[in-house]
Amino acid sequence: MLFPSNETNLLHHTFAHLIGGELVPGAAASQIIDPGNGEVIATAAAADEDQLELAVKAAKTAFPAWRATPFAERAEVVRRIADAVEEHYDEFLRILALELGKPLPMLRELDLDWTLRWVRHFAELDLSPDVVHSDAQWRVERHYQPIGVVAAIVPWNMPLFQSLYKVVPAILAGNTAVLKTAPTSPLHALYLGELLREIVPAGVVNILGDNSPDKSVGPALANHPDVGMVSFTGSTAAGRKVLEASATTIKRVVLELGGNDSAIIMPDSDVEKVAPEIFTWTFSYAGQLCVGIKRIFVPDAMYERFAEIFAELATSKELRHSLDPEADPAFGPVQNAAQFERVKEYLELAHKDGTVIAGGAVDPRPGYFVPPTVVRDISDDSPLVRDETFGPVRALLRYADLDEAVARANDTGYGLGNSVWGPDIEAAAEVAARLDSGTVWINTHVGGFPDVPFGGIKESGIGAEFGIEGLKEFVENKVVYVPVS
Repeated sequence: MLFPSNETNLLHHTFAHLIGGELVPGAAASQIIDPGNGEVIATAAAADEDQLELAVKAAKTAFPAWRATPFAERAEVVRRIADAVEEHYDEFLRILALELGKPLPMLRELDLDWTLRWVRHFAELDLSPDVVHSDAQWRVERHYQPIGVVAAIVPWNMPLFQSLYKVVPAILAGNTAVLKTAPTSPLHALYLGELLREIVPAGVVNILGDNSPDKSVGPALANHPDVGMVSFTGSTAAGRKVLEASATTIKRVVLELGGNDSAIIMPDSDVEKVAPEIFTWTFSYAGQLCVGIKRIFVPDAMYERFAEIFAELATSKELRHSLDPEADPAFGPVQNAAQFERVKEYLELAHKDGTVIAGGAVDPRPGYFVPPTVVRDISDDSPLVRDETFGPVRALLRYADLDEAVARANDTGYGLGNSVWGPDIEAAAEVAARLDSGTVWINTHVGGFPDVPFGGIKESGIGAEFGIEGLKEFVENKVVYVPVS
């Protein structure tokens, strides 16, 4: 292991950019905070626009040779990336725990294990030409050719997984990539760059740490004339800016944006059974999942008992540091100071617009801890319900009939995910078919598979990720008419 098991900071380690196959110190430095105690754990390289130019130039220079590399050889490079992550699993686990504040069990399952599954799945996909038409005169083939330099821009909540499910299909398809990390969680990616330096040809993957939002190189990267595609995950507001920037050169874009996911509990549900399951997917990782449950629609008849169970569960949760062996496997602190301040605003809204029955105030200890906060008797018009609340503050909404619940669930500009909960699977599936979102789960939430496409509709995104559909987002279609002799 690179990092001793008893090490609580990473200050001894140099976290540098990867540019053109070299580890490059940052034009600036960024102090990275452990959200579990508020302490500085590491200093990371932060890029300026000159370093961004170097990274894009390196990717552009590497593109011709990489696109000419046979697909099978590119797939083998992808397998080696997965092998390297698996070999250094414990190092990634420790880095992510310290910079995200996410408990170790969740990191293992939803970050590292998913990363390995997804990367290995991509390595087994194929982009051979398709015959799309054939007759006595013509055979028409569809070929898949790379776009060029891909900008991969990721947020801070699941950053290793998000980084690699962007970079890996990009380079597998023959593109080169510039990955820009989130300012508050760059360490895993900069460490990944140290490993990729020995695996990927120089310039094929470039990795940049970023500065504070007002000095971020993200806008310049999205707007760069030599970038042919932007794959972005983040807020809807930021996604609009990426879309505007991409318009100047008609870039290809894939946007996975915000969500205001609902959970609809069917009238015949067992409230004692479903309430704890819904609670987990509502407050996991302090509510900082784009597809986490944010609006919970409960039938009138079970509303009182459902609220009691939610309040009891919220009150019983003891929040701990991510490395604490007694830490709850699903819950942790808010990831960064800026988000912590936003969550304080959510708490004010909760008290103003509804009745708080659990939580309601920040934890006074060092770090960014906010106990799970449950709000009842709140209107759908409250910003706490209408907006994407990226934090552990959630509203319970009562409904009289299913038609009303479906209409209210769909009454949002977002369309990322929803879930339906009930024992009658056929009835639940009928409700699921009426919900406007890219994904709907029945009796679960957030799960996924590497071969199943994922993406949002409405203001929750453009395009698909995962599976062959996700891989094909990183290519241009080229149609070739071949005469039949």
